[in-house]
Amino acid sequence: MTDFLIGRQQILDHKLNTFAYEILFRGKDFDLSIQESAASATNQVITDTILEIGLNELVGPHLAFINFTTRNILEKTPLVLPKDRIVVEVLENVKVDTQIIENLRELSALGYTIALDDFELSPEWVPLLEFCDIVKLDIMAYSLEETHRTIERLKPYKLKLLAEKVETHQEFKLLQDWGCELFQGFFFSKPNLVEGKRLDVSQTATIQLLATINKQDVTFQDVSRVIAQDVGLSYKLLRYINSASFALPNKIDSLQHATTYLGLKEMRRWVNILALSSMSSKSPALLQTILVRAKMCELLAAEIKQDPETYFMVGLLSGLDSILDIPLEKALQQLPLSNLVSDAILQKTGSAGEALQYALDYERWDINRPTFSNIKPKRIAGIYLESIQWWSTQVFPYIK
Repeated sequence: MTDFLIGRQQILDHKLNTFAYEILFRGKDFDLSIQESAASATNQVITDTILEIGLNELVGPHLAFINFTTRNILEKTPLVLPKDRIVVEVLENVKVDTQIIENLRELSALGYTIALDDFELSPEWVPLLEFCDIVKLDIMAYSLEETHRTIERLKPYKLKLLAEKVETHQEFKLLQDWGCELFQGFFFSKPNLVEGKRLDVSQTATIQLLATINKQDVTFQDVSRVIAQDVGLSYKLLRYINSASFALPNKIDSLQHATTYLGLKEMRRWVNILALSSMSSKSPALLQTILVRAKMCELLAAEIKQDPETYFMVGLLSGLDSILDIPLEKALQQLPLSNLVSDAILQKTGSAGEALQYALDYERWDINRPTFSNIKPKRIAGIYLESIQWWSTQVFPYIK
């Protein structure tokens, strides 16, 4: 088990009642000055908040402001979180472009609360004012007069103003008179630290769970059987049920009861959070590549009347070396695989191995190989596009 630290600072309303808490990364695992590391730090905050501590314990009935980087927004990381419990805080160093605006607008339309951190009224940020909910103003970055002018310019928009880094009662009263509704700063409270032990989950177990949850006609018994094999998975599932806004009618008395209660939609959301946790040092784009590969293998199997689940597993496990940072042969030795599956992955033998090779070729856009089992090239191209579409519509946006 590993120690972790999370910072938490109150955000108050104009009557000095607690409105929310900002959740802050506090640790040495990631260099926040590096974009990729900052995105991984956000992923770690999410998993520690949801799976280790629990939102209810960390923020009670209040909202949790969570910082999101450019990469987090492009990858739509907020979609793995309950929209009624979190605020998507867009960091000031996010590079606002058309895709960022489109993704944030989509999150807003889905019901997520959007806050802009350390806001500066520059042209590229203005389009966000049309749909964002909260603007945070760093009153130490500018003079009070400049802050007042910014507040006046923001009044035509339908949003709440949050003054942060408030340090005196005079500043609080002045900003309140100018129209700020929310407040944060040392005058009210300093960030406090919440610490705990992080229960590790086997990356192999997570991969097995991903394979199971994405099977056609998966049953709750199938899912609970995989979870039962790893104590970390079992613990985190129960923490997840207890941490989000689930109103339990009865106490959970078995893992199958837990999976049935959540339903497949919420189970997939939970598995996505697990993937963030156990693979936080890996680019989520890697996971996308591997899952699209697995889906293509599955669809090729269906075309030639072979077992789609076996082919899906072949495609999925073919990326274990990239995830675990060990040779593929060594990674596969840790799993109870048939010779058909392991040989297909390592030697590309049999029709499953040939399907895997086709999927790998399409990833590299090498599409000039001979046809596979008499499937027309046009149909293989269609299968590749269907696999990408599957990722976009059925795997990534789990809560749409």
